Amino acid sequence: MRGCFKKLASMRYRRYNIYMTKELTIIGAGPAGMTAALFAARGGTRVTLIEGNATVGRKLLVTGAGRCNLSNDHVCAERYTCGDPQWMEEVLAQFGIADLLAFLPTIGIFTYATHDGWCYPLSESAQTVVDAFYYALVQEGVRLLLDHKVTAIRNTSDGFEINFKTQRPVTCKRLLIAAGGAAYPTLGSRGTLFPILKELGHTIRPVVPALAPVICDMTPYQKLKGVRFDARVRLFEGKTLLAETTGNLIFTEWGLNGPAVMDLSHHISTRPGASLRLELNPLFASEEALRLLARKNRRSATPLAVLLGAALPPKVPSVVLPMAGVAERARMEQISEAELEKVFTLLTALPFKVTGVRGFEYCQVSAGGVPVSEVDPFSMRSRVVPNLQLAGETLDVVGPCGGYNLHFAFSTGAIAGMANRDASKAII
Repeated sequence: MRGCFKKLASMRYRRYNIYMTKELTIIGAGPAGMTAALFAARGGTRVTLIEGNATVGRKLLVTGAGRCNLSNDHVCAERYTCGDPQWMEEVLAQFGIADLLAFLPTIGIFTYATHDGWCYPLSESAQTVVDAFYYALVQEGVRLLLDHKVTAIRNTSDGFEINFKTQRPVTCKRLLIAAGGAAYPTLGSRGTLFPILKELGHTIRPVVPALAPVICDMTPYQKLKGVRFDARVRLFEGKTLLAETTGNLIFTEWGLNGPAVMDLSHHISTRPGASLRLELNPLFASEEALRLLARKNRRSATPLAVLLGAALPPKVPSVVLPMAGVAERARMEQISEAELEKVFTLLTALPFKVTGVRGFEYCQVSAGGVPVSEVDPFSMRSRVVPNLQLAGETLDVVGPCGGYNLHFAFSTGAIAGMANRDASKAII
C-alpha cells in the first residue's frame, strides 16, 4: 500500500515539475523538514525531501508517549535556552502557537489543549499525525527520497552535491538541513550531519543530551523507588542557583526522572565534572497549610508522619523523618520546635548529589549544534554558507517538556519553507 502512494507521489512530482521553477532540497523528514516542504511546495516551489529512514516522521511517533505533544499554549521565548533570546522572539513572532494551530487543520490534524496548556491531536495518536503529514506531502507533489543516508555534502560551483551510502549523488542549488540532533539514535538520529556542517564552515557546539533523566546518588532514598509527586526543583553548582523548575518527577534506583528534572538536564550535561546538586521541594504548594495543621495538632498524640501524609505520598515521611533525626512514628507531643523546623527545612530542600544524565538513547532532544547567531531568524538562511538553511534540532536551542521543542521544529520549518516560496505561484 505504501508503495502505491510512493508512485502517486512520483506522478504528482512530475506533473508539478511542468509548472514549478524554484527548487529546494531538504534533508530530514521530521517535523521541521516536513513542515518546510509543505510551506515551500504550497508556495510554488519544487521540493525534494530526503530521509535516512524508510518512512517519514519516525521520531514523531514517540513524542508525548505516543500521543504527540504538538505544542503548548504558553510557548514564549523566555521558556527556551537559546544563545540569543531576541532571535527566539523573532522566530516565534513569525510562527507562534496561533499560526501552528491554523496550519495543522489544513493537513487534517485537529488539536485540543490540557488544562496546563499541553497541545495534542484529537486522535491522541502520533501515528495519525505522521500519516497526515505523509499524505499532505504526497498531495503537494513533494518528491520523497526515503532510505537515503547522507554521507557527505560538498559545495559546488552551482550549489551542493549530496552523497549517500548506496544511492547516486543528488545535486541542488538550495539546501535546507533539518536532520535533527542526536536524541533517539535507534530511530535514526545520531548527529551524523554535525561534522559535515563543520566542514562546510559552521560552528558546532558540543552536542549533549537534553530533556534527559538525571543520575543521582540515591543511597538515602532507595525505599522511595517508584514514588511519584510534583515538586519544585532547584539545581545548584556550589552555592550558585543555575535553574529551577516545577513539575512531576519519579524516583528510580539510579536517579530521578520526569519533566521536573528533565527540564534541567541540559544544564547538567553541559557541565561535565562540575559539583552539582538538586534540591526538591514537594511542599511548594502546601507548606503553609501543613504548618498550620501542625500548629493545631502541636500537643496531640497524632504522629507527625500522619500529618505529613496530608501532602506527601506515604513512603516519603518514613524516609525523611529519620534523616531529620526524628523517629518514624514520633507523635506531635514528643517533637520539639527545633525538630519540627528541621523536618520542614529538609522537606523543602531535599538534597541530591548529581552525577550526570542518562545518554542520548534516553533523552528527548539534544542540546548543542549550530549557534543561532549563524542563522537568520527571518528565513533560517545560514549566515556562513550561501544557499544553505538550517532548522529544528540542528540549531542550539532547547525548550522544556510540554511541546516546546516540537513547536520550535514546526516554527523554524515553516519559516524556512516560506522563505523559499515562489511569490508568483504561491497559493498560501
